[in-house]
Amino acid sequence: MPSVIPTFTSLGAGPTLLMLHDITGGYRAFAPQVESFASNGYRAVAWDMPGYGHSAPIEPYNFKGLAQSCITLIEGILQPRDNGSLILLGHGMGGMVAQEVMARRPELVKRLILCSTSAAVGPHEQDLAAREAWQKSYIDESMAQLNAGRSMQELALQAVPQMVGPNALPEGVNLAQHVMAQVPSATYRRALEALVTFDRQALLELIHVPTLLISGALDTAAPSDVMRQMANAIIGSSFQEMPGVGQLPQLEDPDTFDGLVLQFLADSRLLQ
Repeated sequence: MPSVIPTFTSLGAGPTLLMLHDITGGYRAFAPQVESFASNGYRAVAWDMPGYGHSAPIEPYNFKGLAQSCITLIEGILQPRDNGSLILLGHGMGGMVAQEVMARRPELVKRLILCSTSAAVGPHEQDLAAREAWQKSYIDESMAQLNAGRSMQELALQAVPQMVGPNALPEGVNLAQHVMAQVPSATYRRALEALVTFDRQALLELIHVPTLLISGALDTAAPSDVMRQMANAIIGSSFQEMPGVGQLPQLEDPDTFDGLVLQFLADSRLLQ
């Protein structure tokens, strides 16, 4: 049965730059970037991950399926000027989906940008039982408030301020709360269950496209030290830390974030 193309928004003309949002997101989590990148000569595309927005959910809900959904979208939106591949930008869980796409169809990606993400989730226990116990504990803790009857809107109002730095753009914080509030609770649960299974550390040394990693200095979910280690493992990659920024750099300080991405793309001579 053919895969259904996920829903997405698109603006501008030029090389295609596809943005993949985090577990708390949706395509609107890249609203500033869609406008900014489109105005700088790119075809800016942001998807709704399966189960988010109007994108149909998938079963089973795992990284293999998420990556296949992304590959289906990529193959559906590539234009002749893309020469068979595009720029892929992933934030948080979207960065993990991006890594999974790289593992499965690396020829589809000519430039890679990973933001506030990691190559694996949780401790790297050798003992399977210990690993499974950690996963269960993490899921139970993450779902505790939903299980207690709280809504995604209530979660968003509480969680987003804890994710950002002290000088985050207020409009960005408001947008992040609005976007998280729209995530279906059932999808959020399935995404959490998938999240704890992710481990693509062995892939990093096999990534051979120009790669930029961006971290918020105050991000506790994907700390800068973790992303520096990723950068060290990816041959020829570059790493940028945004001071005073937390887990949502593209919304906390969109001007700086966009500038880093656009400079990277210019330096890697994408437009030649």
